[in-house]
Amino acid sequence: MLSEKALDFDTLSALRETHGGWRLLVADSAPMVTSFFYRTFIESNSRAMAEGELVTRLDDHLTAIREVHGEDSYPRPALAYLKDWSDDQRAWMRRYYVSDSDEAHYDLTPAAEAAIRWLAGLEQPSFVGAESRLLTVFDLLQQIVRGTETDPAARIAELEARRASIDAEIERIRAGELSLMDDTRLKERFLQMADTARALLADFRQVEHNFRHLDRQVRERITWFEGGKGEVLEEVFGEQDAIADSDQGRSFRAFWDFLMSPARQEELSGLLERIFELEAVIELKPDRRLKRVHYDWLEAGEVTQRTVARLSQQLRRFLDDQAWLENRRIMELIRSLERKAVAVRETPPRQLGMQLDMPVPALNLVMDRPLFSPPLRPEILADVRLADDSLIDAQALFEQVHVDRLALEAAIRRALQQRDQISLAELLEQRPLTQGLAELVTYLAIAAEDGAGLIDDSTIQTVAWTQADGRQRQARVPLVLFSR
Repeated sequence: MLSEKALDFDTLSALRETHGGWRLLVADSAPMVTSFFYRTFIESNSRAMAEGELVTRLDDHLTAIREVHGEDSYPRPALAYLKDWSDDQRAWMRRYYVSDSDEAHYDLTPAAEAAIRWLAGLEQPSFVGAESRLLTVFDLLQQIVRGTETDPAARIAELEARRASIDAEIERIRAGELSLMDDTRLKERFLQMADTARALLADFRQVEHNFRHLDRQVRERITWFEGGKGEVLEEVFGEQDAIADSDQGRSFRAFWDFLMSPARQEELSGLLERIFELEAVIELKPDRRLKRVHYDWLEAGEVTQRTVARLSQQLRRFLDDQAWLENRRIMELIRSLERKAVAVRETPPRQLGMQLDMPVPALNLVMDRPLFSPPLRPEILADVRLADDSLIDAQALFEQVHVDRLALEAAIRRALQQRDQISLAELLEQRPLTQGLAELVTYLAIAAEDGAGLIDDSTIQTVAWTQADGRQRQARVPLVLFSR
């Protein structure tokens, strides 16, 4: 975090050129990009997402924009946008590969998430909770003073004062003086809690980014290391301990230990259940996902834990190289290339020194050549006749009905952009059947096969459509609910 003294002209000029969040804010496509990032990653607390699923979601997002603002709005393919957003010039997304898949995965960068959170904070709040923030400051200051007090007498005196205050409050309650928090203070504290809970989710991406940065620093030091392998091992394991014992590592470990306690999880669940039943909180119409925010913390924390474990494994594999003893010359050449790569990482050359026509050699083996096979000359009859010498009516071949399943799935996703769930009957009112029974059966197949819908056989609905010849048709089907 930059201090106020660091916000001088030179620092801000450099930050404007290098910070991904600033580049996102000034981009011409910022409304489209930010809305897609918020809906896909922030609103649902999603982390890594496969390229295929992300392309589908972005296609739906672009289609919805083009329907309102014209077909010329954002004309590029969805995959081209994803690759553009994940390159070093934008740095809005991180593109990487997981160990058990050859499909690229994407996640937001901390810089992009910080920009999105800043934009979300531009909306004027209903009121500013000054009192709760002031009490938070006092509480933090008291924790610092109590945690650093070395005089036993002073600590005992402070504890006795707190005990006296608690005893006095107990006596007042026994006397019937039960002081309750008014609605204004209750709403103020709830909004501050909700804001802090969401901000904590955003912190996980920054924590994960910081761990990767520490790991990169360790790898760079190993690349320049000139000692033997034993000295390198000692250096690496020492750096791993330094990562774990850093402020970032200790803070995350303390948070994780606190959250992994079953008693704490039950306490959080009970507190959230009670708070969401209060009338003052119900009036605020809060996001119901806050009731399970501690589970979102667990999910985000597990992703960070897996990242730290994966970095440790990669760091060990980085050293486990048998060629160190088998061919020292090859290792020296590789190290020379690594040093040069690290040296030009921040300022890459404008022109490449060498280009390869193909990444791998083309092999043409003699045994790979197939034997000659004479071409088959099919005998095509101009007229096809039945046994009774009558011609076959080929018109039926042109009357087949083809239902585009992908178009129906896209229609379901567009309908769910405005609401959490929709029934099949409601969907058909918005988008009537054009291909009759075949299209209706395809909707039912989507709900049954892909797990995208809930089929309730106990409830029957009637759907209607108009055929091409103008006749009305009806069908009685089970209740089908599509959800996000």
